Amino acid sequence: MPAGDLGEKVHRSPRLAPSTSEATIREQGHKRGCLLSGIICTNILFLVSALVSSTVFNPKGVSSIHLQGFLSALILLTTAWIIYYMGYVANEDRAVLYKDAHAGPIWLRGGLVLFGGCSLIMDVFKIANYVGYMHCESPMMVVYPAVQAVFILVQVSATVLFAFLCGFMLCLSTNLVVWMTTVTEESLHQTVYPDERNKSHMHSVTAEADNSNGSCKCSHTACGIFKQAYYYLYPFNIEYSLFAATMMYVMWKNVGRLMDAHAHHQHTHRLHLKGILAGPVGGIIMLVTGIATFVYYDVKVSENSDEALMLHYMVNTVVVSLMSLTTLVGCVIYWLDERNHVLEKNPSRSLDVGLLLGASLGSFLICYFNVVAVIASGKTETLNAVNLACSLVTILQLILQNVFIIEGLHREPFKETHASPIFSNPHALHANQEVHQRQSTRRSTVVIITAGMHMPVALGLCWKRRVLKEICVFLLLCNILLWIMPAFGARPQFNNPLGFDFYSVTTWAAVVNIGLPFSIFYRMHSVASLFEVYLIS
Repeated sequence: MPAGDLGEKVHRSPRLAPSTSEATIREQGHKRGCLLSGIICTNILFLVSALVSSTVFNPKGVSSIHLQGFLSALILLTTAWIIYYMGYVANEDRAVLYKDAHAGPIWLRGGLVLFGGCSLIMDVFKIANYVGYMHCESPMMVVYPAVQAVFILVQVSATVLFAFLCGFMLCLSTNLVVWMTTVTEESLHQTVYPDERNKSHMHSVTAEADNSNGSCKCSHTACGIFKQAYYYLYPFNIEYSLFAATMMYVMWKNVGRLMDAHAHHQHTHRLHLKGILAGPVGGIIMLVTGIATFVYYDVKVSENSDEALMLHYMVNTVVVSLMSLTTLVGCVIYWLDERNHVLEKNPSRSLDVGLLLGASLGSFLICYFNVVAVIASGKTETLNAVNLACSLVTILQLILQNVFIIEGLHREPFKETHASPIFSNPHALHANQEVHQRQSTRRSTVVIITAGMHMPVALGLCWKRRVLKEICVFLLLCNILLWIMPAFGARPQFNNPLGFDFYSVTTWAAVVNIGLPFSIFYRMHSVASLFEVYLIS
């Protein structure tokens, strides 16, 4: 997964190797710096958590305008530091540039650019919408998305184009703060109470909630269009913040970490789908079918809730059941596989595993609460029976998929089998046999053996590699489907009154709004991890 000669210190001018005392002092300074940056990050996160909670539960004490003002100041500070580092510190003659390959795989950089571009579009739509309220609302409504857009541009340029950065924990905390705020706003926007299924009764952390009383009217007719458009782009902004925070954390962990010169580029992974058919076809069928049923569910859930929910539960049950079966096959192949485990310490891979297990807790939380509610309530009619089956199969699928991905990430890549550089021409061989018939026996024997050496290569991938690649592609496409549905508004937990009836409204809403963002991130992170497992296989 390395993307360049990163992970080492790059000096602009040759210097003598530091003595033991200098190395010790440098190591102590590095530890103090890590401690200080960790303290700063923790305090920022706790402060913003308190502010976000205040805007939700006590909007009169801390309004959304106050929160946006604080976030704008934090984002401007981070942006200024990045620009200062790129323009001044990095150009110093004795500057030490920290570059990190483990934070720069192609899927992470590509995802950062993709989600960053969608986030920029979201900010443009927000600005266009809020401009219509400038005559009666605070200018901070326009300032905040504008500042966020500048921050995204600068950060993507620094991490993707220049491949180095400093002030990692400040950037990490800023991205987590933006993620926290966006998740809260999106969760409250999607929260639906049983009595009015399509109306949100909760206060939003952004200022448009203040317009719900109708006292402030938009000055142009396109406000509704822009507002609806940027809500559909929230999932991309959420993923961008997490992608950026992930990259910052890995780069922070690798600052000052010296890598062995031979540790990089041990294996070159190439993306090709030659001979891989069943996985892509099955995954595409699941993806198209799931999206079609999701559109039907989104349209019909307000009219015929039970029918739409039944279809949604059935499709999800079929998808996760097939995923569980294919993942189980993959785990059996790993059990039969003789490849060694990777022993090299890799902060990026450790983070991947930690994020995978941590993010899956959100799905486990919702599923187990759902299982208890169905069984303890005794409501085992068809709808809730399918709901129970879907939750149980999802739990099994999460366990199997975590095992499959972790095993795949920690296995050595398959050894490539190269063809012999000696080739034979059968037509020339035939002519040679006719001219030199008496000497053909010995020479033809040699040529036939040489040609036979080339034949196994034509057989392509071994069956283990082929099956693993088929499984990875199928699981990847299915995880994309399971990311799309909740990310773009599927909330069966709120459309089914069982959770509200068994638990209280506040408790069930809290469980779903806490667990669902992690569940959505788990699916997207699984896509990235499965892509890497595919390359290794």
